[in-house]
Amino acid sequence: MEPSRDAHRQPMTKRSEIIEILRQNGPLRVRDLRRRGYSGGYLRKLYQQGVLDRPSRGLYALMDDAPSEHRSLLEASRRLPQATVCLLSALRFYDLTTEAPFEVWMAASRTTRTPVVDYPAIRLVRMSGDALQYGVEQADIEGQSVRVFSIAKTLADCFKFRSQVGLDVAIEALRQAISEKRVTMDELWQAAAACRQSNVMRPYLEAVV
Repeated sequence: MEPSRDAHRQPMTKRSEIIEILRQNGPLRVRDLRRRGYSGGYLRKLYQQGVLDRPSRGLYALMDDAPSEHRSLLEASRRLPQATVCLLSALRFYDLTTEAPFEVWMAASRTTRTPVVDYPAIRLVRMSGDALQYGVEQADIEGQSVRVFSIAKTLADCFKFRSQVGLDVAIEALRQAISEKRVTMDELWQAAAACRQSNVMRPYLEAVV
């Protein structure tokens, strides 16, 4: 009886195991690896050997891992797993603006500390209650789940924070989302109510009906 193929397989080395984890999960922090039972020193060693890239302090990725347009959202989410991509960054993700923010806009509670990182730059927007919990969706970026507000919630937030994103940006995104039928009026009214922006958004919503 011939031995099975599995019997001839050699156990994976630490190096190959870590590379496989990175291929499956995308960029990792040292503490992410430690949770899996590996020493963080392996990441630093592979970086020194030129196997890994370090897009920001403490975050490692494969050198041959071509980043997608939204890699910065994934990396910011790694830094703040409980925060949610919002406002200009969410509009960009949904292709509802031509604005290209150099910061990743993320909504977080008032007690969340702003991380000190070189890249990506993160701009925290403080929210609470329904404004923080309503409309959170899970988006797939490079095979990883990232928290992003829904289109309707993002639009309502843009009107709420119009002094920061610009009223013209909010109105144009609203018009585009409705014309492309990517959001319903019911969804918009519900999001407006959650953000307490019904009165602010009413004339704009009525104008595009």
